[in-house]
This record gives sequence, C-alpha cells and structure tokens, in this order.
Amino acid sequence: MRTMRSWFRDTTGGLPTTFWYLWSGTLINRLGSFVLVFLAIYLTQERGFSASQAGLVIGLWGVGGAFGTTAGGTLADRWGRRPTLLTAHVGAAAMMLALGLARDLWAVALGALLLGMFAEAARPAFGAMMIDVVPAKDRLRAFSLNYWAINLGFACAAILAGLAAQADYLLLFVVDAGTMLVTALIIFTRVPETRQAGSASTAAASAPRGALRTILTDRVYLGFVALNLFSALVFLQHISMLPIAMGDDNLSPATYGSVIALNGILIVVGQLFVPRLIRGRSRSHVLALAAVVMGVGFGLTAFAGTAWFYGLTVLIWTVGEMLNSPSNSTLIAELSPAELRGRYQGVFSLSWQIAGASAPILGGLLREHAGNDTLWYGCAALGVLTAVAHLVSGPARERRAVALRRSGEALAPVTPANRGPQPAEAVA
Repeated sequence: MRTMRSWFRDTTGGLPTTFWYLWSGTLINRLGSFVLVFLAIYLTQERGFSASQAGLVIGLWGVGGAFGTTAGGTLADRWGRRPTLLTAHVGAAAMMLALGLARDLWAVALGALLLGMFAEAARPAFGAMMIDVVPAKDRLRAFSLNYWAINLGFACAAILAGLAAQADYLLLFVVDAGTMLVTALIIFTRVPETRQAGSASTAAASAPRGALRTILTDRVYLGFVALNLFSALVFLQHISMLPIAMGDDNLSPATYGSVIALNGILIVVGQLFVPRLIRGRSRSHVLALAAVVMGVGFGLTAFAGTAWFYGLTVLIWTVGEMLNSPSNSTLIAELSPAELRGRYQGVFSLSWQIAGASAPILGGLLREHAGNDTLWYGCAALGVLTAVAHLVSGPARERRAVALRRSGEALAPVTPANRGPQPAEAVA
C-alpha cells in the first residue's frame, strides 16, 4: 500500500492547479467524443454514401483542421490562449449540431470542414497553455496524465456511442456538442490566461516579420513534423478505413465500438506506467520502436476477419501509440522557442490535420483500387520506413533541444540563407 501511495504521489503530485482544470476539461470533452469515432459508419450506413464519399467528408474535416490549427497557433500567441480556447469550443459545439442536422452531401461536407476548423483551433492553444503552466521537469508526467484522460474518455465514449448509434445517430452529435460547451465553461470560470506579457510583446514584434521564416527554415523541427505526418497517416486509418473493413465482415457498429474501445482501455491501464519505462532512454529509439509496432499492428489487419482478431490488432498498435505520445509531447516542448510556442504547436498540429485530410482519401482510393490487404500492408511498410528515419534524424533533434535549453531564448535555425529577420507573410 505504501508503494502504491508513493507511485501515485510521484505520478500526480506537484502539478499546478490550472493543469488539473485543463485535465478535467479534456476528460469531459473526450467522454462525449462520439462523432469522429463513428462518422465513417454514420456516413456509409445511415446516409448511404460510398466509401470514397465518406473518405472525402472525413478528409474535409482534416482540411478544416489544417486551417484551424494554423490560425489557432497564431491567435494563441497574439490574442491569448484562453480566448482562443473559448472561441474554438463554442464554435465547434455549434458546428457539431449543424453537422448532425445536415442531410445533403454538400451540407455534410461543409459542416465537416467548419467543424474541423473550430475543433482543431483549440489544439495549439491547449498545448501552449500546458507548457506555460507546467515546469519542464514535470512535463512528461503532465502530458502522460493528459493523454491518459483523453483515452479514458475515448474508451467510455466508444462503448457508449456504439449503443447510442443503435437508438439515434443525432444523439451522438447532441452529446458531443454538450461536452464541448461544458469544457468551455470550465475554461471560462477556472482557467486564467497563461501567456506571459513579455512573450506576447516579443511575439507581436516578430510577427509577421520573423515567425514564419523561423519555422520554415527550422529544418530539424520540420523533419520531426514530417515524420509525425507519416505516423499519423497510418494511425488515422482506425477512424476511416477500419470501421468500413469491419462492416464488410458483417460486424455491427456496436462491435466496432467495443473493439476500438480496447485502444482507450489499454492506454488507461498502461499509460501511467509508460513514463517510468521510457525515462532515461533515447527518445529516437523509443519513437522508432513505436513506429514499427504501430505499423505491425495495422499490417495484421489484413488477416483479420473476426472481432477478436480485430481486437488483437488494436491492442498491438495501441502499444505503439503509447510509446509515441509522451516522447512526441516532450520533444515539441523542447524544440519550441518560448515566444513562438503557439505557432510551433500549430505547425505540429498541422501535420495531424494534413494526415486527417489525406489518410481517409488515400485509404479509400487504395482500398477500392488495390484491395483491402494492400492498404494494410502499406501501413506496415510506412511504419518501418518512419522508424528508420527517426533513428537517422534523432541526434540532430537532441542537439537542438540542448541548445535551446542552454540559451533560454529563441534559437533561429542556422542556415546559409538566415541573415536575420526579414519580412514574411503572417502564419495565419
């Protein structure tokens, strides 16, 4: 019992109060994250769209998210973290209800585009706020706990959504919108602005002149973002092509909900222990291992045909996800100059939105023209290639992180073309 109390204190103790309000908002929001999990099934079975049309709609969600994260990162630095989060959550709640009421393909597509824009605008502001309030030594714990909350909510939502979908699909959209509004209320009443005045003035002075140039010439960071894009292309097949593949095997939406909930359950059980397992280990090696395990898990989907086999593949690629997330989060924090933290978060989030736009479209086209098995074999191959790239690029990332820690200020990338701040377009 004493060991358990010690572990709990080491895992959760000493984190700021603001972090726990953000953590609570995350948990509540994810408890209602019904729609994206079941959107492919909703579009194909309830609305009668084809797999390619469903992929297009989900892809437009990602396109909207790309605009949202770019604008959200800029607004988080210039307008503030708190107002950006409030606007994003309230706007997303309204668009969620609009999407649920839409019927024609064009209306559904437009609703998905706008919902992605508002929903993903919150991501860079939330990440910047987490880094603002949590000391560097505690960030691995904090991001792991936040990731734990995300997946606890996701596991419950996947199971509940499978049951709710059998009663009324509109209920999914209503509950999801409600949890977004509750999260906005927590931020409005309990979370103060965390952007420092000094950072704000520096960011305003550097934008639009130097911010975009700094990011676009930061080849180390952009290489890291590109590798995350490749991993996300594999990972996001679980919300686009996986439910369609299970439907082809005559498995119900409720079965898909139970199977995909294994992802959240395993993370809830195991993620609190992952930081201790990877502490002190090379982050490049951990990220490479994560990419391989994730690729293998999705590759095995080619052989699945029953619920238990699909569940086994989910458990395998979930282990890769658990290894990937904490190392990614700490690297983003260490590679982001303080006064451009929101923009750097926005660029990293942009990789997820590009993957969100392209993964369902590419997956749908590949599945229809080359076959289901080819899609999953391709996921496995991309995972292995990403792992090799992590091993090659890892040392440069660690050198950059050390340099930023030592300087304690923005470190412009050293390139032959970098002769100091010059006019550039605004990031937004």
